Amino acid sequence: MKMIDIGLKSITERIAVVEGVIRLKPDTILAIKKKKIIKGNVLEAARLAGILAAKKTPQLIPLCHPIPLEYAGVELSLEKNGIRITTTVKGMTKTGVEMEAFTATAVAALTIYDMCKSIDRGATISGVRLLKKSGGKSGTYERSRKL
Repeated sequence: MKMIDIGLKSITERIAVVEGVIRLKPDTILAIKKKKIIKGNVLEAARLAGILAAKKTPQLIPLCHPIPLEYAGVELSLEKNGIRITTTVKGMTKTGVEMEAFTATAVAALTIYDMCKSIDRGATISGVRLLKKSGGKSGTYERSRKL
């Protein structure tokens, strides 16, 4: 194993967008909307947890470069049977920011599960995937379809 040598790479703007979904019972979605979850505001806790997770990615993922992030945003969309999490991460760096976006999305979903598990143990996290990335030698990648 080894960390990839990025010493000779050029600094470019890197952007990654990752999404995931946590499926919840409609009653759980209603409780979140009405702010009736005993642990507090689920959406704000998940948003903050995701942003903090993006910043901590190199401490969680082996061989992941510590890189300066210029932006990390977590958007949460309530749907009939779940919450769609979309994370955007940006930085001027020598390596991509995909892992930071993946980590943020996954931790936001885990936070929602943790806050809602007392009323919805059957919640399911799924579909965590890269939607778009840009910057660097490999250029732009964009997934053609959403979940």
